[in-house]
Amino acid sequence: MSKPPVWLRGSMVALVTPFKNGGVDVKGLQRLVEFHIKNGTSALVPCGTTGESATLSHEEHDLVIETVIEAAGGKICVIAGTGSNNTEEAIRLTRHAQRAGADASLQIAPYYNKPTQEGLYRHFKAIAEEVDIPLVLYNISSRTGVNIEPATFGRLAKIRNIVGVKEASANLEQMARIKDVCGERIALISGDDALTLPILSIGGTGVISVVANILPGPVEKLVRLFEKGDIRGARKIHYDLLPLVKAMFLETNPIPVKTAMGLMKLIDDPHLRLPLCPLSESNLAVLKETLRRYRLIR
Repeated sequence: MSKPPVWLRGSMVALVTPFKNGGVDVKGLQRLVEFHIKNGTSALVPCGTTGESATLSHEEHDLVIETVIEAAGGKICVIAGTGSNNTEEAIRLTRHAQRAGADASLQIAPYYNKPTQEGLYRHFKAIAEEVDIPLVLYNISSRTGVNIEPATFGRLAKIRNIVGVKEASANLEQMARIKDVCGERIALISGDDALTLPILSIGGTGVISVVANILPGPVEKLVRLFEKGDIRGARKIHYDLLPLVKAMFLETNPIPVKTAMGLMKLIDDPHLRLPLCPLSESNLAVLKETLRRYRLIR
């Protein structure tokens, strides 16, 4: 794979995991997949941060990925979140995703361990050597405690099936350096809804989006307008969405977006697993007012 897959662009939704009666709400998850197929989303990303992967058992993790792939039925691409701070665990999860039929895998930088740049390189290289599906690396030092440096991306981009990066560092200079070092070998994907348009302007291909869980069409349209050269149209959507994007991060993701999905009846139960807890009353009032402004609830 000398270049990223052509479908690694547009609005790729960081899918929530609905729960019911203490377990995964399989039917609810299937409905979400159908919702995104209907609304033109480019790809689904189950078992990421927004999907509460940190509190899923291995059995639940496998179930979510299998459910999403089966429900997608080849109509929409699936980028399975299978990263871990344990390299062997990441390999096991990624092998399972490949067997289940995932189109690609999202690999977060190892958290808590705080590996060196050499350790990061060896971690991702070890995973890439064990599977054939494309890998998208996830750089979010605010959660992991470690940053994948541009020079390390330059080394990783030479590995055949490492094809993209979800960049959530909020550092546009770093992203530009990654793009400069890697060229067209790596798809630069926004990991922050508020920065999708700026990232597109420096060569990005799309966004792995939180806000698209509740408003998928405009997020996809923003990217497509930019690709067509309609910068003014893309900019308008960007500014139209900003208040909603801000509301999605009133508290730790996915607390606000899952609460919003419950209010909108997109999921039956907005339950969050501890240590995440329900939105505070003051922020709930702000969220409801924002959703009303967008006519997403009454």
